[in-house]
Amino acid sequence: MKKDIPIHSTAHVGIALTPNFEDDVWDVYLINMKDRMIKDIIINSKGYGELDGKKIETQTMRYFIPYLGKENAQKIELIHKDLLQVANEYWITFYIDANIYDKKVVFVQGSIAEDYFTNIPVLEKRGVMIL
Repeated sequence: MKKDIPIHSTAHVGIALTPNFEDDVWDVYLINMKDRMIKDIIINSKGYGELDGKKIETQTMRYFIPYLGKENAQKIELIHKDLLQVANEYWITFYIDANIYDKKVVFVQGSIAEDYFTNIPVLEKRGVMIL
């Protein structure tokens, strides 16, 4: 039963956000730091929280990426700087061989800020990242 269900690690796959200083947007990337390709990737993204005293929730956006090579990144969307003040959630579903993986990444309110910048390995940029 439950003990027969294999648990596969989703470590080393995540989301990174980097500022685009020329515009008022941030670039959002899917990061694959695994030593294997991932494929049939579906990403759902949405933002929610309180902005200027009003509760907001953005539309859910869905993206499909056929494959992403090992130690690689793919830009998936842009976020306007105003939406960095709310929580931003990403559901990532992907396959490695015949195994399906599912991961939820949430940037909580206030976590997308220069105080939390790190070096994003495959992008060679600075930004915030959750693997």
